[in-house]
Amino acid sequence: MISKAVAMRIGRVLLVLLALGFCAYSLIDQWDATVRAFEQMSAVTLLGAFAAGLAGLFAWTLSWRVFLAGLGSPLPVKAMYRISSISQLGKYVPGKVWALVTQMELAREYDVPRARSFGSTLLAMAASQATGLAIAASTLPLTSAAARDRYWWLFLLTPVVLAGLHPKIVTWGLNTLLRLVRRPPLEHAVSLPETLLGAFWAVLGWMFFGVHLWSLCAAVGGDGRGLPFLAVGAYALAFVAGFLVFIAPGGIGAREAAMVLVLTPALPAGAPIVVALASRVLLTLADLVNAGLAVLIGGRPPKATARRVPGDGNEPAPGTLVTGTQPNKE
Repeated sequence: MISKAVAMRIGRVLLVLLALGFCAYSLIDQWDATVRAFEQMSAVTLLGAFAAGLAGLFAWTLSWRVFLAGLGSPLPVKAMYRISSISQLGKYVPGKVWALVTQMELAREYDVPRARSFGSTLLAMAASQATGLAIAASTLPLTSAAARDRYWWLFLLTPVVLAGLHPKIVTWGLNTLLRLVRRPPLEHAVSLPETLLGAFWAVLGWMFFGVHLWSLCAAVGGDGRGLPFLAVGAYALAFVAGFLVFIAPGGIGAREAAMVLVLTPALPAGAPIVVALASRVLLTLADLVNAGLAVLIGGRPPKATARRVPGDGNEPAPGTLVTGTQPNKE
């Protein structure tokens, strides 16, 4: 009979393979359009945009790391990179839960209780969406009348979401969710300094993604002193819009539609869709490269410190001396 631990490992592998299949399909389905888009840009531009995308993803990983440490489970950067990079492939599977589920199960290998993993992920998502709305609200009204007219209602959410990041509100919300699913409450709250640090890394991520989009816009004829601000705001608004579309894997479709709407007044005819497509493909490749690097560099917990849950097949034999960190109690 297959143990629960083995079954979970098989499930994670199948989920990753499924996500890779969706990634491959999305790339192949748009292959001709992607080639035409890339032909309009230099290799230096594409590599620069790709590198900026990687930097943005890494900054968001550091944001999650701060929140997880604040809840009581500090992890090395290498371990966080492995967990985040592999689990992010789950976002390409329809629905928003697969990346979260994979992330929680991978974090269990490092002795992170599911409640902390769940809470830190929600905090990181809230920080990225709140700061993204704030950035879009502070840049687009000055640079894009189309975005202001179409997405004005999103801008109204900015102060509400930012206020929701206060530690007292966050703790109450997370404990309410945990109580509903009959789980114990968090041991302690994330402090205000930790919340601000996590938000800082989220904002830095948005800046890198803005550089990513700005370089693509400049390559297809975009210019003007306001273009960098437009690019940052356009990407932030497009990402939040895509995030709100629950079914679309990775926000595909909704993100591109919002991006094209915002960029159309500032770019030559036909250029916005080229930029949106190139951005999607480059960031999909960035996710795949991150996952590949995470597998290559390893980062698995040492056997002595790996979590051992009774009944999962990993508990030591009677009388065996176990060294290292003992597992946290959920």
